[in-house]
Amino acid sequence: MTQHGQQKTFMNSEQEILTKKLKDIESRSDIETVLTSFYKKAFDDKLIGRFFTEVVPLDLVTHLPVITDFWESIILNKQVYRKNVMQIHQHIHQISAIEKEHLDRWVQIFTTTIDEHFAGNKATLMKQRAQSIATLMNIKLNHDLINNK
Repeated sequence: MTQHGQQKTFMNSEQEILTKKLKDIESRSDIETVLTSFYKKAFDDKLIGRFFTEVVPLDLVTHLPVITDFWESIILNKQVYRKNVMQIHQHIHQISAIEKEHLDRWVQIFTTTIDEHFAGNKATLMKQRAQSIATLMNIKLNHDLINNK
């Protein structure tokens, strides 16, 4: 209680998210919002941060437009991404192994970040695609016996 008898409530960030009315992902700018927020967390993460800061240090000025193209292609059906995302991650994996625990942490941070900013069909699609990408990467990087001899 405050000194004026008003009850003061404290909410954790999850409760605050639930009380806000979040819009769905609708634009490239919305995707940039997710990615900018995600990378702030990922760079500092104890488990996966080193992939972004040491293994293959990311310059976000260069990387953000490219990865935004990737997600815009997937979420908004804009055919703007032209690279092979799997090939890029196979190269990183050769430098420092990307294990399932790293991919799981990536998905956790990524989906939480989406939930902090957006809600709706496209937001759900982005989370589902992130999980699918992580699953496929794990199979290709760690269980593909034909290509990983």
